[in-house]
Amino acid sequence: MPRKPCRFEMECVRKARGRTDHLLYRQSRYGRGKGWDSVMTETDRFPVLSELEMPENRSGETFLPLKDGTEIPVAVIAGQKPGKTILITAGMHPDEYVGIEAAVELARELDPDRVRGKILIVMAAGRTAFEKRDVRAGVDESQNLYLVFPGKADGTPVERHAEAIVSQCFPGVDYMVDLHSGCIFESLTPHVYYAGKADPAVMEMSREMARQMDVPYMVRSGVSRGGAYNYASSCGIPAVLLERGGQGSRTEEEIYSDKRDIYNLLIRLGIYEAQKEDRTYYPLDVDKLVLQYAEYTGLWYPEKKPGDLFERGEILGNVKDYSGEILETCYASHDGVILYQTETLAIGENTPMIAYGRIAKEKDDREERIVSYWSKRSAGFLEQKRRELHNPIADRWVAQLKRYLPEKQGGKVLDAGCGAGFFSILLSHMGYEVTGIDLTPGMIEGAEKLAREEKAVCRFEVGDAMKTGFPDGSFDFVVSRNLTWTLPDPEQAYREWLRILKPGGLLLNFDANYGLDNAADLAAVPKNHTHMQLGMSTLQENEAIKETLPINGYARPAWDLEILRRLGIGEFRIDTSAGKQIYICEDEFYNPAPVFALCVRKPPE
Repeated sequence: MPRKPCRFEMECVRKARGRTDHLLYRQSRYGRGKGWDSVMTETDRFPVLSELEMPENRSGETFLPLKDGTEIPVAVIAGQKPGKTILITAGMHPDEYVGIEAAVELARELDPDRVRGKILIVMAAGRTAFEKRDVRAGVDESQNLYLVFPGKADGTPVERHAEAIVSQCFPGVDYMVDLHSGCIFESLTPHVYYAGKADPAVMEMSREMARQMDVPYMVRSGVSRGGAYNYASSCGIPAVLLERGGQGSRTEEEIYSDKRDIYNLLIRLGIYEAQKEDRTYYPLDVDKLVLQYAEYTGLWYPEKKPGDLFERGEILGNVKDYSGEILETCYASHDGVILYQTETLAIGENTPMIAYGRIAKEKDDREERIVSYWSKRSAGFLEQKRRELHNPIADRWVAQLKRYLPEKQGGKVLDAGCGAGFFSILLSHMGYEVTGIDLTPGMIEGAEKLAREEKAVCRFEVGDAMKTGFPDGSFDFVVSRNLTWTLPDPEQAYREWLRILKPGGLLLNFDANYGLDNAADLAAVPKNHTHMQLGMSTLQENEAIKETLPINGYARPAWDLEILRRLGIGEFRIDTSAGKQIYICEDEFYNPAPVFALCVRKPPE
C-alpha cells in the first residue's frame, strides 16, 4: 500500500461577514497554490464537491460548507488525465471508526499523479455527532442519518443534512463507495452490499464493484431508498456499502483492508494506475437476509459468532431474564451464515439481535465464466496440443513424469483438467490406464479426437475436478497440469484428489504462480507465441476471471504445501525449477511463468 506524508498543509479559515461565509485556502510551505476558488460561498450558492478548484498539486483536504449550516471534512484528488469520478464516504454512523480512519488515510496517501479523473472523499459525513461521540445519531440524537437519505430540504436537522450531502456531493459522480462498520453494540464478519433496486446496468456494475472487495460475502440490497448508496444507485450511480470492524474499535489490519479494497476497486475502475494487491476471498452471494428483533427486554446470549455457518432450526441465541429464565429463543429459519449480531448483554424490546442470510452458491458464476472462456479457446487449444505432441517438448514432459511415477509402469491414472488430452495421451503411451476429465465439453471433444489420431487408449468425460464423483480409492495416480490456478476452490480439489487416490497413491501437480503475471502483457513472450494470436480482449477476459480466484493472490507453492499439510500429508517432493527444464526454447509453447512440480503420496492405511 503506497504511503507518503501529506504533500502540503491546508488551513481553512471560516469568517462570517454578514450573510456571506468564506472558506479561504492558506498556501502551504510545500508549494504554491491557486486556492480553493470555488469554495467561497454565499447563502444562495453552495459548492459542489466535484467542482472544487484544486491547488497546483491537485490534492487537498478541507471542510465543505453545507447548506444546512454544518461543515464536513472532505478531500479531492484530481488527476491530470481525464477519467471517471468516484465518491468515497465514511462516518454516516459516528461510531464506525474503521471506515472513517481508512478515509482519512486514503486522503493523505492517494497520489494525484496516478489518478485518472477525480477521487472525492467525505471523511466524516456525520461530523457533528462523530466529534460529540454520539452513538447512533447523524447530526443530533433524533434520527439515524443513514436511514433518512435522500433527506428533505425543509425537514428535520438530520434530514436537511442528508439532503445537503446529496445535493452537494452527488453531482458529477460516476461511482460511490460507502464505508461502514458494525456499531458500538455490534460485531460482524466483513461483507459488502451492492445496489439491487436500480437500472439493470447500474446493478450489474454495482455487483462488479462488490466483487473487488476482499470479503467472504456480498449481499444484494432489496431497497432503493434509506442509505446513501441505495439512493445513489436510484440516481444512476453504481454503488456499494462495505462493512468491516465494529464495537467502537479499530485495528490497523481492518483499516489496511479497507484501504486495500478501495485501491483495488479504483484500479479495476481505471481511476488509479497501480498494481492490484493480493486478496483472500471471492465474495459469495448471500440472499434471504433475515434481521431478527427481540420481542422482550432482557439479557442477550448469542450462541454463534459472526461468520459462523448454521443449519435450519439451530438455536442462534436466547434472551433471558435476570433469574436465568428464557424469555425468547432465536431459531434459524434456514441454513446460512451469521453476518452481524448484537454483542451487548442488555437488549431491548424491538431492537436487533442478529442478522443472517443464506449462501446462494448457485449465484457463484465463476465456473460458468471459466467454462465459457475455455470453450472459446478449445479449437485453438486442440491445434496447439496437436503440434506440441510432435515437438521435442513432449519428450521433456515425459522425462518429468518419469521422475515421479514408478519405473514399473501401469496402474490407473486420473488426468484432472485434461484439456485437449496432452498428458492423457503421453501417459497412455507410457502404459497407464488413463481417464481424463475436464469441465469444458469442447475440450473433451478435442481430447477424444486427438487420442484417436495418436492411437492412444484413453477414456474421457466431462467432469468437475473439485467434485469428480468417483468412488474412494479409484486411482493409483492423479496428475494435473495448469489446472489448480483456474479453480474457485483448489483446497476442495486437493481434498477430492486425495479421496479418490488409493492408499499409497501419488498426486502429481504441475502449476505456476500465475497470479504474479498479467496475461495481457505480451512483453515476455516470443512473437510466435500462442497468446499473440488470441487477441487482447481474450487475454483481458483471462485476467478478469483470474482476479475472482483467491488462489492467484497466494504465494505458491507455499500455499499448496500448507493446504496439503492440513489435509494430513507429510511426504512431499517439490521442484520449483521444473519449468526451466521444460521450456528451454522461446517458441510458441514457451511459458515464462515459474512452473513447479509438486508430488505427494497419500498415506498408506
